[in-house]
Amino acid sequence: MTEPAYDLIIRGGRVATTTDTFEADVAISGETIAAIGHGLGPAKREIDARGKYVLPGGVDSHCHIEQLSAAGIVNADTFESATTSAAFGGTTSVISFAAQHVGMLLPQVVEDYHALARKGAVIDYAFHMIVADPTKETLERDLPALIRQGHGSIKIFMTYDRLKIDDEPLLDILVAAREGGAMLCAHAENHGIISWMVKRLLARGYTAPKYHAISHARFSEAEAFNRLIGMAALVDQPIMIFHVSTAEGAKVIRDARGLGLKVFAETCPQYLFMTADDLDKPGIEGAKWMCSPPPRRAPDQEALWQALSLGDLQTISSDHAPYRFDETGKLRAGPNPNFKQIANGLPGLELRLPLLFDAMVSKGRLGLNKFVELTATSPAKIYNLHPKKGAIAIGADADIALWDPDKRVTISDADMHDLAGYTPFAGRSVQGWPVTVLSRGRVIVDGGKLLVQPGSGQFLARSGGEAAKPTGRLVPDMDPEQNFGATLL
Repeated sequence: MTEPAYDLIIRGGRVATTTDTFEADVAISGETIAAIGHGLGPAKREIDARGKYVLPGGVDSHCHIEQLSAAGIVNADTFESATTSAAFGGTTSVISFAAQHVGMLLPQVVEDYHALARKGAVIDYAFHMIVADPTKETLERDLPALIRQGHGSIKIFMTYDRLKIDDEPLLDILVAAREGGAMLCAHAENHGIISWMVKRLLARGYTAPKYHAISHARFSEAEAFNRLIGMAALVDQPIMIFHVSTAEGAKVIRDARGLGLKVFAETCPQYLFMTADDLDKPGIEGAKWMCSPPPRRAPDQEALWQALSLGDLQTISSDHAPYRFDETGKLRAGPNPNFKQIANGLPGLELRLPLLFDAMVSKGRLGLNKFVELTATSPAKIYNLHPKKGAIAIGADADIALWDPDKRVTISDADMHDLAGYTPFAGRSVQGWPVTVLSRGRVIVDGGKLLVQPGSGQFLARSGGEAAKPTGRLVPDMDPEQNFGATLL
C-alpha cells in the first residue's frame, strides 16, 4: 500500500496572496506547505475548504501581553489567554514586548518574558525590546548581545512620564539600532503638549474619560513624527512609527517616504472604526474606549484608509493592551478616577482580523489581496519573519486560516477569549469569520475549540532584516565628504 504523500491537504478552497486569488489544494508535510495545485494527494488527513478562503495566518506585530506598565499594573492577559484569543481570531504569530523600566537590566527583562511565553503561548511569538533606561551598559553591551540572539527590534516611547526618551538619548538608541542591524519602533507623541493639556483640563474640572481624547492634542502626533523622522534621517536609521491616528500624521509619513527615507508605519482598528465620540459615555463607562493615542474623527478615518491604499501605512496591528474594567485595571485609582488615572489600552487581538475582513473584503474596501498584505505578508516582511510567515507559499510554515466569507457574527463580550472582560466593539456585526486555524501544520482551532496546549508556540528568532538596513545615503552633516572630514557614524 502506497504511503500518503502528505500529512494534510486543504482541498478546494480559494487561496489568496497579496496579488492573486485562485482555487487550489494546499498540501502540508510536517510543519510546512509542501505543494499548491490541483488534485494533490493522497494525504493522511483532508480538510474540505470548498466555499472558504484559504489565507495566511495573521501576523500581529504590536500587542502587549502579560506586560508590566510603568504604573505597576500587569495587563489582564497571560500569554496563554492572549495567544488563545489571537488564534480564535485567525492570527498565528505575534510580536509582543519585553518591557524594560528604569533600573531594570534588559537581559533579565527579556528572559523573564521568555519564561512567560514558553509557559503559555499557543502560537509563535517574537519580542520588541522596550528601552526605557538607555544606560551605557544597555546601549553598548546588552542591546548588541540581545539583537544577536534574535531580538531584531527596539521600541521607545517619546511620551509617558516614566517611559519617555528625550531627544539626545533617542539619538543614542537610533545609533545602537543602526550598529546592531535592528528596527527602531516608536510611540511618537509630543510629551510637553500632552502634559500641558492634561494639567489644563484637570485644573478646569474636565475629568471624564472623554477628555482623554482632547488631552492628546492631534498636533502632538505630527510634531513628534517630524522630530523622530529628522533624527532617524540624521543617523540613517530606518524606523517604524506605531499606531498612526491622524490625517496630519499620515501626511508627515507620506512626505518622508516621498523623500526616499526608510520610514514604515502602521495603524490599528481603533483608529479605523472608532472616533473620539466613543469615549463620551455616561459616568466612567468611557474608560473602556481609552487608548493612546486616542481615536480621532471621521475625516481621520478616511485619511488613514487612503494612506493604507497608497502604501504610506504598511501594516495594521491590534495594539492589544487589555485592562479589566475593575480595580485591577481601569479603576485601580477608585470607582471615579479622572482620565489621567485610568490605564490606557483596549483589547483587540481577537477582533483585528474579523473587523478588517468585514470592512475590506465583505464590504469591498481595498479587497482581499490587500487584506492579506496588510495583516500578514507585510508585517512578516518588515519584521523579518518572511518567507516562513505571512504567506501561502511552498516552503513557508503552514500557518493558515480558513475563512467562511458568509458567516455573520454579532460581537459580544461573552464570546471573547482574552481576559479583559469586554470588547469596545461589542454589538457590532461582521461578515466573515475564521473557522479553522492551523499553526505550523497543527490544527489549533476548529469547531469553536482550542486543540493545542499552552506552551506549544515557538520563539521566532530574527535579525532586523532588509527593512532595518540603512539607506547608505548620509545627510551632509554626517557625510565626511561634506562635513570637513568628521566621521560621526
